Amino acid sequence: MMEYAIGVLVLLGSFFAVIAAMGVVRLPDVLVRMHASTKAGTLSAGLVMLGAAMWFWDLSVTFLLIALVLFLLLTAPVAAHMIGRAAVRTGVKMWTGREE
Repeated sequence: MMEYAIGVLVLLGSFFAVIAAMGVVRLPDVLVRMHASTKAGTLSAGLVMLGAAMWFWDLSVTFLLIALVLFLLLTAPVAAHMIGRAAVRTGVKMWTGREE
């Protein structure tokens, strides 16, 4: 039964990773792409790491995976903010809501 839960977590994580990749490819400007990649990418990594922690079921591995997820949760928003700020300051053309 545990294998089914692990499989669902890994598949959900993979699904959100594909959604993040599609967002990076399809969305119109750097700010919206950055939003898609950080939100869905962090969620997908968290789900896959949760599945891995359940699979190995070892305290040291679980601690390392929790530390990795916390590191992602702390650094992804900061990195996204800095990328967005650099894009705005350098004058990258943003999407206006109209097809050009």
